[in-house]
Amino acid sequence: MKFITNLDKAINIISFDVPYPPNYGGVIDVFYKIKALKKLEFDIYLHTFEYGKGESNELEKYCKKIYYYKRKSTLLSLFSIVPSIVLSRKNKRLIINLKKNNYPILFEGLHTTYPLIKTFFNKRIIMVRAHNIEHHYYNGLLKSESNIFKKLFYFFEAIKLKKHQEVLEKTYFILTISPLEQDYFSIRFPLKSKYIPAFHQNNTINSNNGIGKFALYHGDLRVPDNIKACTFLIKIFSKINYPLVIASSFNNQHISNKVKKYTNISFKNNCNKSELDNLVKDAHINVLPTFQNTGIKLKLINALYNGKFCLVNNFMVKDTGLEKLCVIANSEEQFTEQIKSLSQQKFTDQEILKRKELLANYNTEMSALKIVELLN
Repeated sequence: MKFITNLDKAINIISFDVPYPPNYGGVIDVFYKIKALKKLEFDIYLHTFEYGKGESNELEKYCKKIYYYKRKSTLLSLFSIVPSIVLSRKNKRLIINLKKNNYPILFEGLHTTYPLIKTFFNKRIIMVRAHNIEHHYYNGLLKSESNIFKKLFYFFEAIKLKKHQEVLEKTYFILTISPLEQDYFSIRFPLKSKYIPAFHQNNTINSNNGIGKFALYHGDLRVPDNIKACTFLIKIFSKINYPLVIASSFNNQHISNKVKKYTNISFKNNCNKSELDNLVKDAHINVLPTFQNTGIKLKLINALYNGKFCLVNNFMVKDTGLEKLCVIANSEEQFTEQIKSLSQQKFTDQEILKRKELLANYNTEMSALKIVELLN
């Protein structure tokens, strides 16, 4: 792939959340995409919604200009035909700022696409990053949630998100994040859908061979599916004599209280990136079940680059091409059997060589060049 010399090497990126620190799936993809495009000498005009993280000095290293907007959630959004995750990011100043230049616009997720409902950006390349099939994702949250009011919210949000996909007609390209999304969007938008693998922090395989001393689950414990996965694993490890560490950048009092009953299970909350990286590297088994077959789980990519064995279920790896790099279990009995078996096995250099071969497609530099090729 080559740059076209007359290409204006500048782009507007609209992020659903401040992408630093990159401490959960979606913002990991956004942050490392920004870094990769900056490395290719792009001027990045970042428009980001802030609702808790605050402004970031780190992002100024990579962005020509950063615009911050407040996310506004109200109960009135429940009665709107526009999905709440989209309506809460409605902002007139965003549209004004986007019109200050004529560079391409990359919307990160359907979340940020409110400007496309009524605004036309004539003669500009418009792209949307599909982090998930959003209505499938919300249907999955519906199944994982026990609170009746949240279940109702997820139910109606899924319906609205499916309808809201109509805004994708106004795009040049839909950048899908996994083969699963590509299969879905290529049916409705065959000429627009382009598979661009997930962006992440890793350039080389850093896994160590040998035997670790514990199993690790890590994830964003604000998400119902991750909480459900933790509960599933606590039940399994409560019956076997092997240590489980649950780690998250966020606290969850329910999980914290639950693990106190067991001496072999611990919960490390509010972990920073360095702590999480060390845990992934030191664990003998990164055990990562999910109950939603949506998107690509960046925590799995990270574990494959930096950890030893990865024990997952079908939902985690289906249609990702990563099946051969993982040990797969689905029932409690299968997970128990595999944990006992893997705890006695050495992680070998042969496994590391296999990862080097099969993870070649997840090169962030190549993914950035694919975006540049589309801009050309």
